[in-house]
Amino acid sequence: MKFSLSWLREHLDTTATLEELCARLNTIGLEVEGIEDRGAVLAPFRTARILTAEQHPNADRLRVCQVDAGEGFERVQVVCGAPNARAGLSVIFAPPGTWIPGSDITIKAGKIRGEASGGMLCSLRELGLGQETGGIAELPDGTVVGQSYALFADMDDPVVEIAITPNRGDALAIRGIARDLAAAGMGTLKPWLAETVEGRFASPLTWADSFAEACPWVLGRTIRGVRNGPSPEWLQRRLESVGLRPISALVDITNYFAFDLGRPLHVFDVAKVGGNVLTVCRGAGETLRTLDGGEHVMTVDDCVIADANGVQSLAGIMGGEATGVDEATTDVFVECALFDPVHIALSGRRHNLHSDARQRFERGVDQALPPAALEAATRMIIDLCGGEASEVVSAGSAPAWQRDAHLRFERIRTLGGLTVAPDRAVASLEGLGFEVRERDAEHVVVSVPSWRNDIATPMVLDQARDLPPEQAARAAQGAMAVDSEVDLIEEILRLEGMDAIPAVSLPPLSAVPVPALTPAQVRAAAARRHLAARGLLETVGFSFVAHEQAAAFGETPESLHLLNPIAADLDQMRPTPLVNLLGAVHHNAARGYPDLGLFEIGAGFGEAGQRQIAAAIRSGHSARTPGHAAMPVDLWAAKADILEVLRVAGAPMEGLSITPDAPAHYHPGRSGTVRQGPKLVLGYFGQLHPALLAERGIDLPVVGCEAFIEDVPEPRRRRRAVPNLSPFQPLHRDFAFIVAGDVPAEKLLRAVRGAERNLISAVSLFDVYEGDKIPAGHKSMGIEITIQPIDRNLTDADIEAVCARVIAAAQKTCNAELRG
Repeated sequence: MKFSLSWLREHLDTTATLEELCARLNTIGLEVEGIEDRGAVLAPFRTARILTAEQHPNADRLRVCQVDAGEGFERVQVVCGAPNARAGLSVIFAPPGTWIPGSDITIKAGKIRGEASGGMLCSLRELGLGQETGGIAELPDGTVVGQSYALFADMDDPVVEIAITPNRGDALAIRGIARDLAAAGMGTLKPWLAETVEGRFASPLTWADSFAEACPWVLGRTIRGVRNGPSPEWLQRRLESVGLRPISALVDITNYFAFDLGRPLHVFDVAKVGGNVLTVCRGAGETLRTLDGGEHVMTVDDCVIADANGVQSLAGIMGGEATGVDEATTDVFVECALFDPVHIALSGRRHNLHSDARQRFERGVDQALPPAALEAATRMIIDLCGGEASEVVSAGSAPAWQRDAHLRFERIRTLGGLTVAPDRAVASLEGLGFEVRERDAEHVVVSVPSWRNDIATPMVLDQARDLPPEQAARAAQGAMAVDSEVDLIEEILRLEGMDAIPAVSLPPLSAVPVPALTPAQVRAAAARRHLAARGLLETVGFSFVAHEQAAAFGETPESLHLLNPIAADLDQMRPTPLVNLLGAVHHNAARGYPDLGLFEIGAGFGEAGQRQIAAAIRSGHSARTPGHAAMPVDLWAAKADILEVLRVAGAPMEGLSITPDAPAHYHPGRSGTVRQGPKLVLGYFGQLHPALLAERGIDLPVVGCEAFIEDVPEPRRRRRAVPNLSPFQPLHRDFAFIVAGDVPAEKLLRAVRGAERNLISAVSLFDVYEGDKIPAGHKSMGIEITIQPIDRNLTDADIEAVCARVIAAAQKTCNAELRG
């Protein structure tokens, strides 16, 4: 919202400086975003008259001028190169030390070709105000010399731009800003009263309203015999100061009231209106060409104004080109209406139309102002364009905007944090236009002014459906009372100044600070760190992928299909980040980079909802090292990746088992599922299915894994006992068992580990052999056990007993035979 200082003073009687006004605007919540003060830049320039102009003795294109620029510069010599420099011409003079904005130079006194020059005669381009004209600026004859050029040209009027929050529709009026400043002690709000213009004839146009939900009240009147030409210079300067381009007197008047009172208006050319009735109604698929030249198809949810020929205006947003006024207009019909903010906002978004009218209507305008605003606009039209007015016609009725709000004075301190005397609080509210209805020592009841649509407005509560009606009504009434009280407290506090509210720290939630990260965030961070340490690069992919790609990695339910995707090939929520990782492998391999290690920790989606997955992929070959050739990636690398992720996520590693039932996008027989117990699945790993790779055109080995780190159970919080460290040295024993070829190593290791839990502290697999020394269909697995004595050294008999129990457990569980 922009306004000039002189325009503000039309409503505010004040002696405050521009700096004081801007500082106060900041403290009352109308933040100043910028100040454009052309007068400050032009302050050193002054009006002058050339007394004499003679040819320079040493230069053909220069003239030596004697200039009268007023006090202190009554007769100063200036060397000028302008061809129009001549005696008697009124000009713009820049004394030494003046910065020239159009040329970015600072004038200095000196000599030019041997002749003294004590200043500069300027063109408008050099002042930054116009284009090059080939000479210095020529001022009107009789211009008084020695006065400020900014004052002479009416450019000493700073323009202020403030930020408007969505609730402050009243601050989109210069009078509303003046009211706030007056209530904040920066002056007195000048009275404003519209002069009534008596109607001299019945209006040939009348109103009909069939869409009262969007337009509860509309007024208008005809003014005949007008002359529509350029608006007067004062009005053009007012509009230009706030960034508007003057168009014609009739249009400029409507724009003037939009900024002056926050009251949008519209004028129709009566001669272009079909029939004698303007109807406020719903759209019905018509095409409207608006005043900005755009064409828009009206919908049934749009509020429009139509005549006998069709739609002529998108109500409250922009008028139609067909009935717009021009220089030939002689009779106009002035529209002044109230529109529902929600309908205006939705229509504006639907048609992507922005206008000053929409900006004000969708924030709420003064609901009692239309009759007075129509009278004021009528008077200005008659004064500037002539003509005579008809009687006022209307449809609908004024809405019941009257409402009260109450305030407990103690709540200003307890809720707002600032002590304000009751009399001062009431005076602040009265300065903003609130009227006291009731008051005692503890509280006050005030009526809300018609222009404050953000105070004590009805609210919609999301109440339980089974709540008794009486209880629901009491709850709604109480919420409304609290909300309106908070609104009043906010008004009082901002007039006291936001910086006057003391800073108060929030109370600590506990003596010990709460963790900054949740357990899930800690797990994700740990998994990310360890996967990166294993040589993988992190990627971030879209959560939506092509439907065909997603289908290769799991189910693609219709509920996870995007109806309005950002791209045609991004129409399905991904079941796993592995989809994106394989796409990255294909992309890089096609460009000569087949050897990759990537991971992503992100969301996967399924019928059960969303869950976080740590996915990793390896492709191509491992890096060559001295003495070792590059080897194709294998499932053991993927297994190591997933086990490392589960370990740092807190999974009980000894309680995990691996089964060969991985999903279909993995290679059967070269993949596995990691489980905790028989039911809880914590992830998958293995080679990706050859058919999947062939379909993507990938002809190199690819392995991957998916860890469901959110599904890892939280470890039980137990008080840690002092570790029982044995003083005795551990000893190691190796065994080689012959088992059937389909017996997993995990089964044998678990059987051996459980043979003597008190003494066996670790079990590991160090060899697997299949060959002619072993019966067909069998394999030999070499395992190492660590025996840790606890309370005494073990004898040979003790050790042999442990070994016997190990052999017995392996034979019983896995039908294993000790290899000779």
